[in-house]
Amino acid sequence: MLLNLLTAAVLGAALLAPTATAQAEQDSSKSNERSSPGARPMDVVVPAMRSDRGRKLFASKGCVICHSVNGVGGTHTPALDAEAMQLPMNPFEFAARMWRGADAMIALQRGDLGEPIRLTGQELADIAAFVHDAREQEKFSEADIPQRILDLISEVHGDAEEK
Repeated sequence: MLLNLLTAAVLGAALLAPTATAQAEQDSSKSNERSSPGARPMDVVVPAMRSDRGRKLFASKGCVICHSVNGVGGTHTPALDAEAMQLPMNPFEFAARMWRGADAMIALQRGDLGEPIRLTGQELADIAAFVHDAREQEKFSEADIPQRILDLISEVHGDAEEK
């Protein structure tokens, strides 16, 4: 599912700008939207990105098991602190980076959660907004993390106090 969402996001980027041929077909036949086989108008939906929802999803979906924000979360994968993110934020580049690491992420998710994390396009948009929003990240703490996820973090990474 995650792979399908990321594929759709990456492929969607290619659809944002019509080709010269498609543009010419649209210009030459304003009365007939489908002037040739396969030609169609561009319909692209880009969801509103809300970092406040992303903060909650980052914790509840289990991203925090492997990744940290503000030093809260997993330490075996890159931290996702906003100051380390490239600005301006490009959600398609964010999805492309996830895609490049998909094999490793899915393997870790299967091991830690028993299955891959499933995200809708809206959820991915909100998480991307959160990892790029320093102000929203300042609010992130262990209190945001559901107990079942805290238990998994302890299980996966061990309790620092026991060492």
